[in-house]
Amino acid sequence: MHYLIIGNGIAGVSAAESIRVLDPEGNITMIADETSGPYCRPMISLVLEGSVHHDELPIRSESFYDDLKIKSYLGQRVTDIDIDDKSVSTQDGRTFHFDKLLIATGADPKPIDGKGLDLKNIFFMRTQAHVQQMLEILPHSKRALVLGGGLVGFKASYGLLRRGLDVTMAISSGYPLSMQVDTEAGNMILDELVDHGLKVKVGVDAVSFEGQEKLVRAHLSDGTEVPCDMVVIGKGVTPSISFVPNNIIKVDVGILVNQFMETNVSGVFAAGDVAETFDVARQSRWINAIWPEAVFQGRIAGMNMAGRPVSYGGSVGRNIIRIFDVDVMAGGLINPPDASEYKTICFSNPSTKIYRKLVFHENLLVGVIVVNEIEQGGVLISLMQNQTPIRIPKEAMLEPSFNY
Repeated sequence: MHYLIIGNGIAGVSAAESIRVLDPEGNITMIADETSGPYCRPMISLVLEGSVHHDELPIRSESFYDDLKIKSYLGQRVTDIDIDDKSVSTQDGRTFHFDKLLIATGADPKPIDGKGLDLKNIFFMRTQAHVQQMLEILPHSKRALVLGGGLVGFKASYGLLRRGLDVTMAISSGYPLSMQVDTEAGNMILDELVDHGLKVKVGVDAVSFEGQEKLVRAHLSDGTEVPCDMVVIGKGVTPSISFVPNNIIKVDVGILVNQFMETNVSGVFAAGDVAETFDVARQSRWINAIWPEAVFQGRIAGMNMAGRPVSYGGSVGRNIIRIFDVDVMAGGLINPPDASEYKTICFSNPSTKIYRKLVFHENLLVGVIVVNEIEQGGVLISLMQNQTPIRIPKEAMLEPSFNY
């Protein structure tokens, strides 16, 4: 059996390890567009802020590929999949054949429109190479502009503030982390960022960049200018599926898979940020692009590829983040589309910076936001993931003393 895995992120790595446990002799080939071995992508922001050294990022030994008898081809981006021929092609003209294929290519940063994007010192923050490029110019930088108020934008802003730069965050929404929290929690986060020296402009986008080879300022959609030595673009990501024949393999936002992480094409699987799976809280397809789910999906995909049927029950999107002195945990459906079908209960104490929001669909918990005193957050997420019926007064679950 010849297994081919596209991508050496945590989903691909987890799949390869599962395959090798079940099939010690099968051929495994991994192709990845990054030139380094597996590393912890969520930690690259810690490298930017200086709390973690670049050498601490690897999550497997240098002998990982040899130990698992994997043929690795790094620094190669896949350009095409031929389903009939059961092969993939890479940008250097090579062709690789497979019996079972896993697409675990993750996601690419969303590009933005605007004049001057070819100037130096405009970055994305998706890979360790991006962060290394930023670190090289930090000694010569004083002012930074971060575009986007999501997790990447916040982490970039926080890291650059820690490095002593004057940082402005420009976000198109009305408050930071608008995809993770609601208005009240978002405004609490906004106040915390401003209190710690971050300049935040809401409801704006960058429209152009100015400079002679190197960036010197950005022009925003509200007509203002922001002098800056560097720009970090954190406007979200999109699944890396440009090479996927979507007339054959079913694709929506991501690659559609069943409970075995298999696509509509027999023998072709997908896992991680590229895969569109079942969201337990939404009861529909969704991409929950978080590290633990990429690990789990990779393992499930690998076992099924190696012939052991194992079902993936779906996931709940969740994030936990510390924003200076504020802890935030959010998960599930926090802004339900049809309020008439959902019940929302809240508790807020602005003086102590405590906020809790729970969203229910009938007797099931489907959404959670907890700002500070987040100790019970794991219990709440577990109730959502397991679809545990709530048989106590729902208001009791807002209490910090609540325990399953």
